[in-house]
Amino acid sequence: MTATWLLPIVAPIVASASGSIVASALPNPQHALWTLLTSYILFGTGFPLAMIILAIYFQRLTIYKIPPREVIVSVFLPLGPLGQGSFALLNLGKTSLSILPTTHTLPLAGVSPGPGPILYTLGFILALIVWGFGLIWLSFALASIARSRFPFNMGWWGFTFPLGVYAVATVTIGSELPSTFFNILGTIFSICVTGLWMMVAVGTIKKALWGGLIFAPCLKDAEEAEREARECFEEKRRKKGEKEESRKNVGKNTNENGQGDAQRRMEFSPEDSSLV
Repeated sequence: MTATWLLPIVAPIVASASGSIVASALPNPQHALWTLLTSYILFGTGFPLAMIILAIYFQRLTIYKIPPREVIVSVFLPLGPLGQGSFALLNLGKTSLSILPTTHTLPLAGVSPGPGPILYTLGFILALIVWGFGLIWLSFALASIARSRFPFNMGWWGFTFPLGVYAVATVTIGSELPSTFFNILGTIFSICVTGLWMMVAVGTIKKALWGGLIFAPCLKDAEEAEREARECFEEKRRKKGEKEESRKNVGKNTNENGQGDAQRRMEFSPEDSSLV
C-alpha cells in the first residue's frame, strides 16, 4: 500500500472547494445555496474517507519500511486532502456567511448570530486544525527524503499538487488572521512550489527529448524480482546438471571396476589355484 490510494478520494474534496468558489460567484441566491449544500455533501463523502486511509497508511509506515526510492515522492500525497480540505472548510464557511442569511436558511435555529457566522467560525477552527495535521505529515515527508537519493521520473509531479494546495490553505488562513507568520509561511510555500514546478517541468522536457520519459517506477521492483528468479533458475539448473554429470561419472567408474574384476577372474588360471 502507498499513499496513491488517496488520489481518487481527494477528487470530491477538490470539487467541494471549487464548489464553494462557484457558489460565491453565482448571482441567483437559490442556485448558490444548492451549490453550497452540494459542496458540503461532497466534502463529507471525501474527507472522512481520506482520514481512514491516512490511518491505514500510518500503520503501514510504522510496521513496514518507507516506500522504495522510485516511489518515495508518494509520501507527500497526504498533504493533498489535508491542504485542500483545510481550504475547503474555510472557504465554505466564508461562502455560508454571505449566502445563508440572504436565502433565510435555517430560520428556526433560534440563535442571534445566525447559521452563517457559526459555520464561518467553525470552518476556520476546523481548517486550522486540519492545517496543523498536515504540518505533521509534511515533516514526515521531508524526513523520508532527507537522506535518500531518488531518480527523476514522472512521479515527481506528485510534489506539485499536495504542496500547492497546502500553500493555498496557508495563504487563505493568513488572509483571515492578522498574522505575519502565516503570510510569510504562505509566501515561502508558494515560492517553493513554483520553483519545484519549474524544475519538474524542465526535467520532463529533457527526459522527453532523450527518450527516457515513459518509465513506470513501480515496474522496477518487478524487473529486479524477475531477474533474481531467472538467476535462481539458472543456478538450480546448473547444480542439477552437475549432479547428473557426477552420477554418470560414478556409474562409469563402477562399470569400469566391474569389467576389471571380471577380466582378472578370467585370467586366474587353475595352476595358480593348485599352488594355493
